[in-house]
Amino acid sequence: MAKWFLLLSAISGFTAVAFGAFAAHGLRGQLPANLLAAFQTGVQYQFWHTGALIGVALLLLQWSHSRLFKAAGIGYITGILLFSGSLYLMALSGITALGIITPFGGVSFLIAWLLFGLGVWRQL
Repeated sequence: MAKWFLLLSAISGFTAVAFGAFAAHGLRGQLPANLLAAFQTGVQYQFWHTGALIGVALLLLQWSHSRLFKAAGIGYITGILLFSGSLYLMALSGITALGIITPFGGVSFLIAWLLFGLGVWRQL
């Protein structure tokens, strides 16, 4: 699972950089300020949680059977897709109702951080 998490981290990091550049150079002046800010928030959270996913993957290289670390990684991935993904779609489509999805991604992030902490507590 560590290999998959590292691969997904590379993809997520790549897309976060691409989306950040797109926001700075392609969307500025094209979107209302609130939607541009939402898009940029999605980029920031994607970056932070890509780093967390890398951390979980590296810990899984040492503790490959840790269900807590595996679940945390899945939580980070789910959070990126739901939180950042919904903000990207909302900003680009203008359909603000998509914002209803965002909190589910936030909850996924919170659960992932708790699982990460429990995994660290048990393993270290």
